[in-house]
Amino acid sequence: TNCDIADARHARDVSLCTYLLGMREFYRWEHQLPYGVSPPRDEVGRWISQREARWEDIAEAEFVAVPVAGQDFDPFAAREVNAALAGSGLVYGAGLGRFHKPHFFLGELAREEQRGDARLLVCGCEYARDVSAIPAASQGATVIVRREALRQWLWEKAEGWNVKQQDGSLKSALLAYGFDVDPQAAIERMTNGEIETLVLHEEGELAAGRLLGEGWSAKLDGFSGKRAELLARAVRDNLADCLVTLPGFCNEVPPTRCISGSRPSTVCAANCFRVWSERIQESALVIRRRSPKRLPPAARISPRLACGCWTWTKARSRRFRTRRPRSRCRRCAAGVARITP
Repeated sequence: TNCDIADARHARDVSLCTYLLGMREFYRWEHQLPYGVSPPRDEVGRWISQREARWEDIAEAEFVAVPVAGQDFDPFAAREVNAALAGSGLVYGAGLGRFHKPHFFLGELAREEQRGDARLLVCGCEYARDVSAIPAASQGATVIVRREALRQWLWEKAEGWNVKQQDGSLKSALLAYGFDVDPQAAIERMTNGEIETLVLHEEGELAAGRLLGEGWSAKLDGFSGKRAELLARAVRDNLADCLVTLPGFCNEVPPTRCISGSRPSTVCAANCFRVWSERIQESALVIRRRSPKRLPPAARISPRLACGCWTWTKARSRRFRTRRPRSRCRRCAAGVARITP
């Protein structure tokens, strides 16, 4: 019920194309259709109409309590619900995602382990979920990875690439897993192989949270526009990767994660992530300190100037090519050289 209420409120907050593609994959999950088999259009159309009619009836309804072992829990109290579910082989997830959209799911607990200070829960088969399936998330000291959601996300990316089969990192990754020989088997191998990548990133999210402090969540809540929130989340994602994910790759890089097909230089990779880690940390701290209304409408952060100031550059439309960073600082009006790694 809570999944339906969340979808009734937020499932149509995206573009029409994104909404229809998401509903098609949701139909595939609900009817257990294998990947590679296109859902029948007529049946999907009728199913969407019925689902939207149900949403109209419950759009104003409140989220209901979650009953477990004779107790009613708040629907967002995921830690308490999972404690009550201990020993049942189930895992529950609930929280607020991008643009304050609620997410809920219930599935089979495939794996549980302690990773340092973090508790890792890997969900296998899912029994209930909303339209938008998030592959991984971290709450408090708990990291949850959803295997089915990861597999769906990978299949969507692979299916989109397969239309034109353009060169790039995605092609290299798919071919490394044998997508050209057996697509479905390749996605299964890729899902199993990249779960550790998600775990490393979520551990990085926990480390970034400790670095940025509790004020970061309040800052995200204060953003009124989607672009500012996307920028802030992107900075934190890069910071998480610099803190944990990239160092983990430097210690041991599987061949399938090497875009060029050969192992990168550990020393070179270490220097690269060290430089960008410093820059991303400063960027995240700048966003945390500044008012949401004063955030520059930038697509990326240019390299830092020698005077210590940051410059913000807009991206050109259509091709998303960034302009050359300014060599003159607006703040101090000094002509200075750019710092490069």
